[in-house]
Amino acid sequence: MKPTVVAEQPVPESSPGSSPETLTEPAPKSTPVKPSWRVRLGALADADGGSLFDPPGPRGRVRIAVATALSLVVLAALIALALRQFAVNGQLDSAKWSLFTQQAVLRYLLTGLWATAQVTLVSAAFALPLGALLALGRLARNPLVRWPAGLYVETMRAVPLLLLIYAFLFGLPSTGIQLSLFWQLVWPIVITNAAVFAEIFRAGVRALPRGQTEASYALGLGYWQSMRLVVLPQAVRQTAPSLVSQLIRLLKDSTLGYVVSFLELLNRAKVLGEYNHTIVQGYLVVALVYVLLNNALALAAGQLERRLGRSPRRPAAGAAA
Repeated sequence: MKPTVVAEQPVPESSPGSSPETLTEPAPKSTPVKPSWRVRLGALADADGGSLFDPPGPRGRVRIAVATALSLVVLAALIALALRQFAVNGQLDSAKWSLFTQQAVLRYLLTGLWATAQVTLVSAAFALPLGALLALGRLARNPLVRWPAGLYVETMRAVPLLLLIYAFLFGLPSTGIQLSLFWQLVWPIVITNAAVFAEIFRAGVRALPRGQTEASYALGLGYWQSMRLVVLPQAVRQTAPSLVSQLIRLLKDSTLGYVVSFLELLNRAKVLGEYNHTIVQGYLVVALVYVLLNNALALAAGQLERRLGRSPRRPAAGAAA
């Protein structure tokens, strides 16, 4: 039986002073890139289901429940104390509250409510398109258009509405311009709210993907056509809940009608209370009306947000595209 001959494998020559283990050097390790704080924050939000903080544990939930119960007890005590003070001073007498069941008084307050609605609707009818134009101006490429629009928006957002109403009340008559009480209230509301609407529209346009504008350019549309036909309608759809919330703020701005002696709802309640010595009752009734109106608008904003937030239905399998 012949012995098996094993061929020797050639051993690579090593340099002096090197060992066989160092002949094959490992691949250099890549340095891990530390994610930015924005990436980490987004990952944290995704991991927690949209929450930036960890959910409370058993002790945390107990502390939250105890704090909530104590807050409710304190609130109930304050309400009871206020009712006691009203009763001591005769503000809960039925004679003072039965005034608001009279038909003439109800008609008087409903007329003020209609005046408030008119101020709100007319102001919104002017402020919304003006805000859209200002948003397009701030997004314009021409600096001669962009800079004046930005200056107007930043200035009018900083000027208090009450100061602007006083300017219309005392400043315009000195220049020979006479406006009715209605327009002395409406125009300051339009000027200030248009700047806020402009920022809402601009935020909606910035939130859209850049591909929308690029696709409109690929179809042959110009810049202004793309904004008017493609970008701005989608921005309005996205910002509709925010627009409704700003309309609630606009409704509350109409309560400054007392400055120009415009008889809107709150001013009529003030006049009625001073005449019949029911100022507290009148303000409480009007406050309840405003709470109901604002809650109705907030409910409409929530419904609109949920409706716009629904994803479009996917076509059934086999359906034609």
